Amino acid sequence: MPAAFVRLAPLARSYGGLRQPMALDKQRLLLTVGTNTTGVGFKQFGTISALPVVISKQSATSRASSQQAAAATSFGLSRSIRTTSGVLDGASLPKTVKMSGNAKLLHENLWQADPELMDLVRKEKKRQIQGLEMIASENFTSLSVLQCLSSCLHNKYSEGLPGQRYYGGNEYIDEIELLAQKRALEAYRLNPEEWGCNVQPYSGSPANFAVYTGLIEPHGRIMGLDLPDGGHLTHGFMTATKKISATSIFFESMPYKVDPVTGLIDYDKLEESARIFKPKIIIAGISCYSRCLDYKRFRQIADANGAYMFADMAHISGLVAAGVIPSPFEFADVVSTTTHKSLRGPRAGVIFYRKGVRSVKANGEKVLYDLESKINQAVFPGLQGGPHNHAIAGIATCMLQAQTPEFKDYQVQIIKNARALCDGLLQKGYTISTGGTDVHLVLVDLRPVGITGARAEYVLEEISIACNKNTVPGDKSALNPSGIRLGTPALTTRGLTESDMARVVDFIDRGLQLSKEITAVSGPKLADFKRVLHEDPKLNGKVQALKKEVQDYSEKFPMPGYEEF
Repeated sequence: MPAAFVRLAPLARSYGGLRQPMALDKQRLLLTVGTNTTGVGFKQFGTISALPVVISKQSATSRASSQQAAAATSFGLSRSIRTTSGVLDGASLPKTVKMSGNAKLLHENLWQADPELMDLVRKEKKRQIQGLEMIASENFTSLSVLQCLSSCLHNKYSEGLPGQRYYGGNEYIDEIELLAQKRALEAYRLNPEEWGCNVQPYSGSPANFAVYTGLIEPHGRIMGLDLPDGGHLTHGFMTATKKISATSIFFESMPYKVDPVTGLIDYDKLEESARIFKPKIIIAGISCYSRCLDYKRFRQIADANGAYMFADMAHISGLVAAGVIPSPFEFADVVSTTTHKSLRGPRAGVIFYRKGVRSVKANGEKVLYDLESKINQAVFPGLQGGPHNHAIAGIATCMLQAQTPEFKDYQVQIIKNARALCDGLLQKGYTISTGGTDVHLVLVDLRPVGITGARAEYVLEEISIACNKNTVPGDKSALNPSGIRLGTPALTTRGLTESDMARVVDFIDRGLQLSKEITAVSGPKLADFKRVLHEDPKLNGKVQALKKEVQDYSEKFPMPGYEEF
């Protein structure tokens, strides 16, 4: 029996995307709404005249004609069929759907069931649209990833690995996880005979802890870049008086440092320290370091000390996938990443591990890697419970995106924008740690201009520019940093290019100059700085005027995802 096609053009708001028809047949309800990267979504789904239709943002109700209703009725579709997802492509539905008891809570949209919360979500969406997002670890993910995250996959428990679950009903969950693994290896051009991966870590920090747990015993020794020098908390950060991260509580850590003058990693001192400390794991990874890492040198130092080389590429994994910076996979034993930073996927983590021959003994005997079971068992049951299947689906689709020419162009533009940002700030007289950037971020040292990182972060936030205060080489305390970290992945996602970076630099410079004016009145205390910013009519007027300029500029650029949330 041929399908009856019902066009609902009045219900789709076009932003350059296609408006596709709904196809109805006796066995299936197919509802597909086309959209482009601006991510125009739909506010509400319901049933009108026996047809599941969409009510647009403007809540303009479209009535199905009597002919359309008759067509639907002839195919046995009941008025009780409803959908809140809007995408049931290929999913078979019974002729009637009935819920026992009071099912109102199950079918109300968020804006109906919890308007207070929805109001906050809309405010956050507005903030993202109106602001310049320059936190280097943040990005705006795609509509397809968001659709995965709000899908039925959220409902399923699936402890264990594909084919080895502790629960039934995982036939399709297994296929999704295997697809995510396959695409993750393909995205980084890895041979499955030589590499495997685990896509279950909830995020980057749990992934890193699973690596340590799987590879070494409690109190085993690790070495990572010190947090004040651009490393990450999970690389073993501690102070002279306190072990801050769980990685320094359960493992023994010794940091390596950057040269305080150049801001570059001192590989010679790293080699010397490793020779004394004898770590079991050497971590090649960063959180705020603007140069590419020398993975070959890390490998040499690890081999000299019988250590695993572990690369944490969370920040740069998108750049690595696109092949625009050197890859750690040639040299590392284990590689971890988040998937929501430059990779632009869901909030999740992935661990890649070596397989096959690790080394050959003098007598010719091959020593094989035994990392697969160690990593997998550390993730579950060692540290986590059931995997987040909706996030794993998001990993699968973002890894597919990472293999496209469009994605490579995006990564190239991230670096172009970062360098334009860096050059613009240098021209304004600011000091950049390491003197430049090879990646997606810039670390600005504000000591020469007499501004603290906390005041800079606060005033920029007040003019709708989001960044974070950050330590710079030579800082004495991570709690009172002297710099700010700026990144370009999120702005690049919205379509900003090098010419736009000049305007962004101007906004940043004017904001930082305002902070100096405010400090001249408030004195050195941050609390007084905040009070004067808000209470001094003249200074607050300048802040509000600049904020409006930034917001007017930012609103010109598109935002992926749903229109309202």
